[in-house]
Amino acid sequence: MTLFTPVSIGAINLPNRVVMAPMTRSRSTQPGDVPNAMIAEYYAQRASAGMIITEATQITPEGKGYSFTPGIHSEAQIARWKQVTDAVHAKGGRIVLQLWHVGRMSHPMFHADGKPVAPSAIAPDATVWIVDPETGEGGMVECPVPRTLESDEIARVLEDYRLAARNAKAAGFDGVEIHAANRYLIDEFLRSTSNHRADAYGGSVENRIRFAIEVAEAVASEMGADRTGIRFSPFITQRGMNDPDAPQTILKLAKELDRIGLTYIHLAEADWDDAPETPEWFRKELRKAYSGSVIVAGGYTPDKADAIIDKGYVDAVAFGRPFIANPDLPRRFAEDLPLSDFDGDALFGGDAAGYTTYGVAA
Repeated sequence: MTLFTPVSIGAINLPNRVVMAPMTRSRSTQPGDVPNAMIAEYYAQRASAGMIITEATQITPEGKGYSFTPGIHSEAQIARWKQVTDAVHAKGGRIVLQLWHVGRMSHPMFHADGKPVAPSAIAPDATVWIVDPETGEGGMVECPVPRTLESDEIARVLEDYRLAARNAKAAGFDGVEIHAANRYLIDEFLRSTSNHRADAYGGSVENRIRFAIEVAEAVASEMGADRTGIRFSPFITQRGMNDPDAPQTILKLAKELDRIGLTYIHLAEADWDDAPETPEWFRKELRKAYSGSVIVAGGYTPDKADAIIDKGYVDAVAFGRPFIANPDLPRRFAEDLPLSDFDGDALFGGDAAGYTTYGVAA
């Protein structure tokens, strides 16, 4: 199967095309949102992936939206992420860091003024996972109305992205992925439903893609364009993000990313039952607009993954949930071995149980 053949994604050489998708697991050490030895073990167990994309990682305290998620903005975080990358590299793996600013998908407890930031002051009609500091119990809570990022604040946020890429490089990552999907800050700028700005970053398509372009340029200037990818979710419409023009907006942006030389685009596709398929026209147009590699994620099986690679639409396929309980997923796929089920109660927060306690196939 083509899924098990090598491929180069920019400067990163993958021994197979089974990518580990980014998944928030909320296991960082508190206070400080610092990665730890348990996180290092978790990723090292999964080093046989063609490439690991880490859980979404805050570029700045302002970009935090969920409890116990890790950051890449402090010296302690950089040092402990270095232990993670060393552990993965010792097992022969490759690992890239997903850079994250949640925008309006946040909670007042993470912000001194109680207000997350966003392109516009529009509530997302969404919830985030928060641990109550008094009880220690985690649960989903509603997001508030955010405050609008002022025009003169944009440069500061761009600098946060640039420094995060510099920190990721210092921590030994093989590359970075800019999180521009799933209704977070960059996605909020892209869509007319969440971006009602009247300055140079709102209104026309050209203005709404400006922030993403400048983020890509800032990150690539530190990490190198051949080690920088970006993730989109053009057909995911929940939580106030139902902009029918989103696919065309992303295709226009893809041309600019091709000019910059970003090495891959990662598409987060719908993965629930009876979810709509990403249309073939979009896959064809993306290949026309963008000459780099394409990765997809969203409920793929090995056979479905192989088929879409063989059609030439994508270069690799990312798998999320199957990697949770199957750290040796590429081998299980290759040898057609049964997959273990994961403990849904252990997805967010907690200890090693349901995190590093899953074994490999006999």
